[in-house]
Amino acid sequence: MNKELIIAARTEKIQIALTEDKQLVELHTENLSSQYTVGDIYVGKVKKLMAGLNAAFVELGDEKDGFMHYLDLGPNYLSVSKYLRQAVNGDQSMRTLQNFKIEPILEKKGNMNGTLRTGQLVIVQVSKEPISTKGPKLTGDISLAGHFLVLTPFQNNISISAKIKNGEEKNRLKRLMQSIKPANFGVIVRTNAQGKSVQELDTDLRDLMGKWAQMTEKLKRINGPQKVLSELGATTSAIRELLTDDLSAIYVDEEQVCNDIKQYIKTIAPEKESIVRHYKMATPIFDQFGISRDIRRAFGKIVTIRSGVYLYIEHTEAMHVIDVNSGNHIKSGTGQEDTALQVNIESAKEIARQLRLRDMGGIVIVDFVDMAKGEHRNKLLEVMREEMKKDKARHTILPLSKFGLMQITRQRVRPALEVNVQEKCPLCNGEGTIKQSIVVVDDIESDIRHFIEEHPKVRKVHLTAHSYIAAYLAKGVFSRRMKWQLKYKRLIAIHPQETMPLLEYRVGESVAPEQIQAAVETIPTETKQSQQKSEKKQQVDS
Repeated sequence: MNKELIIAARTEKIQIALTEDKQLVELHTENLSSQYTVGDIYVGKVKKLMAGLNAAFVELGDEKDGFMHYLDLGPNYLSVSKYLRQAVNGDQSMRTLQNFKIEPILEKKGNMNGTLRTGQLVIVQVSKEPISTKGPKLTGDISLAGHFLVLTPFQNNISISAKIKNGEEKNRLKRLMQSIKPANFGVIVRTNAQGKSVQELDTDLRDLMGKWAQMTEKLKRINGPQKVLSELGATTSAIRELLTDDLSAIYVDEEQVCNDIKQYIKTIAPEKESIVRHYKMATPIFDQFGISRDIRRAFGKIVTIRSGVYLYIEHTEAMHVIDVNSGNHIKSGTGQEDTALQVNIESAKEIARQLRLRDMGGIVIVDFVDMAKGEHRNKLLEVMREEMKKDKARHTILPLSKFGLMQITRQRVRPALEVNVQEKCPLCNGEGTIKQSIVVVDDIESDIRHFIEEHPKVRKVHLTAHSYIAAYLAKGVFSRRMKWQLKYKRLIAIHPQETMPLLEYRVGESVAPEQIQAAVETIPTETKQSQQKSEKKQQVDS
């Protein structure tokens, strides 16, 4: 699989698009004015204790207070609290925890009132960004993520990613980490570390220890709620997560960002530095690589799949709902049940892509086309689980219910990504919205193709559209209509109609003979001669 990262950094926000085999599968946005990022570490002040919720609101120095449940304090909270007190007092040994005595594990059945007090300083980490009216969710279980490793202070455990299946490789990585791991720090070995040398792992570990020392130094000067360690921005964070062996290229349209990315990659994977390329063309980078078109196709209430199947996607505060519709899907002739299975399998693949692309989290309910056979329902479940393996977010997929509904829960860390793909209607002066015009021509071609597949004996396809659309399709010697005629080997008669709404059209409907003749006369001579030869050949053959 060929993966590429396309990064647009010339605007007020940085957008990162991941493509797999030229298809957009993930879209990350870094809003430069955003206050919080997952992984940021703060010293906060306990503002209010909520006995009923067994939780606390923590002031972070911004208008939105963070929320932290008692269970979010983490098992090592007592050690974290002790570290904060000693670091604030200037204890230099906190830079390495060399002689630090780890405190007992926090009780799971305790309560927040007995653990924290109002006005107390606590060190916390952002685990979820603000969503809607809610502030960020916080945790007291501090960790520092690198490219190959995750550093977990106040522990001595070594954990290996469950995605590394090879037993010998797991043992090798565990032995390596035991030889280089500092005391009183635990380590989680990430999937990216598979096959890496001890030097590469040690470099990543030293970088994380450097961040810990930097944060400890900053705590000496703390005098109130403030950020003490920043997580990487969305750009470098996305690269850290997506920089795998099959990532073939990274294109960046801003020189400074490009240089920063090169420098970052040079420190974690020097052999990959050459894949970073500065995009210098005047055409916007997302337009050049087709990302803009893909965004307009993939976002919105209705998502159309090439076969004619389409999805309705609705977002609510509590959940996301997806309805599968067969649309003008071409039946295979094997029966309604098999057709329903084909529609559902195609939809499942697109739904898995949509969850990654929109970063939809929480509860997702999918209403598939009803299927009576148990083996078909099991097959659909297998396909969905296989497609979701590409998703790094934690998720659970339940079998279809008796009503044909599938329930999916997906890790929710950031707000779901929403992109407005509607345009102002030029005919109503912006009082309403219409379907995005960038994909109308593609939709027309799709309907023509489906009409031909459903009526293979038809030699002439009639298209009725607004005059502007008709003129655009017929413009020039190598017009869209000419390309379609050569591609599908059918005459395509275009009938302009000024009374039609701008972006409406009809395919395959009968028209008056004089209109057909007028349309045929507009076809270039070469095409008509070719058609006449074909007709004569068919007469001779018969």
